Amino acid sequence: MSWLALIDKTRTLFRLDGLARYGQKQGKDLVDLRAPMPTGSLVVETRVSPYDKPQMLMGYAPQTRNGVRLSLQAVPGGGVVLVLNSGTETFHTAINLDTGGRADVIRITYSWDLAQFRGRLSVERPGTFRVEVKELVNPIALCPEDMCEFVHDGLSRVLSPDVIYAALSDRVEPIGPAPTMTLDTPVMTSNGYVPAGSLRRGDLVHTAQGDSAPVLNAIKRTVPAAGQFTPIRLRAPFFGLQEPIVVGPTQRLVIGGSRVEYTFGSEFVLVPAGHLLHGSAAKPIKTEPLVTYCQLILPDHDALLVSGTYLESLDLGRIRRRQDVLRASLLGQFTRSTLPEHSRTAYPVLREFEALTLAAQRAA
Repeated sequence: MSWLALIDKTRTLFRLDGLARYGQKQGKDLVDLRAPMPTGSLVVETRVSPYDKPQMLMGYAPQTRNGVRLSLQAVPGGGVVLVLNSGTETFHTAINLDTGGRADVIRITYSWDLAQFRGRLSVERPGTFRVEVKELVNPIALCPEDMCEFVHDGLSRVLSPDVIYAALSDRVEPIGPAPTMTLDTPVMTSNGYVPAGSLRRGDLVHTAQGDSAPVLNAIKRTVPAAGQFTPIRLRAPFFGLQEPIVVGPTQRLVIGGSRVEYTFGSEFVLVPAGHLLHGSAAKPIKTEPLVTYCQLILPDHDALLVSGTYLESLDLGRIRRRQDVLRASLLGQFTRSTLPEHSRTAYPVLREFEALTLAAQRAA
């Protein structure tokens, strides 16, 4: 089932049989609502306050029963403090992420596996390599009724205006590098355009240098269609697109040309799709509660020819050197020796105002 609940600025959703069945007839309850979930993850995406004081992000206390009580706070400097109470048991943990002194968006993931007596708390900046993970022992699990009440009963919860969304999964969710192309994104291969979701290890894809590169691995993930996972439609003919495509906000376009080289001093630049939302080149789209993304791992951090323009392949950086993050990521399914090391990002990344200026110039 995976994702069971989602709450954001416009939606309060809970399905015991999974949000993938949203809009369908409610299935029968297959588990005890009050039983602790054997495995699960609470994922919270939030903006970090620029003020030098603690910030209550999320709180929950059941009004009519003895359930789990939860408190999630952000502290100055990128720290996160999580406290859970269940009966007489209290679980307290904290983790710190260096945000560089900026009010960035961060994603917090609390996961547990009761059979292994293990858990994990992580905090990361989506679209970057800034991530910290802390292994936990004997964590407290949430039960479906906790999140159902949190979603639907405003009296039982505290939710900061800075929180972009909170979601509950019945699985231990991965952290770190994430896929950002929808499955039907057309990628140029040695056999012509092929949907990205159907590409496999060994397929040859065209790159910005005019040659072909083999696909080493392909990854997929279904996530809440919210926050830094919100689908974005890139409109044609901006940036040379032959037809619109849908990607995630952290997917970066690879843009080149004489104007780019003159203005930015580089043959190509990277433009995050989310930076284009305040212009005409991109618009967020309303979808089902969940969206499935995929991405391709190439020998180098490279550019894929996609519907007439170029998108970057998955940038792994030096994640192989961080065993804790590697194990907790989608890449943990692969043998470490089969993963390449991308020592540095292939091209400079534009800031938002630079990206909007470039889009306007190319549309003129």
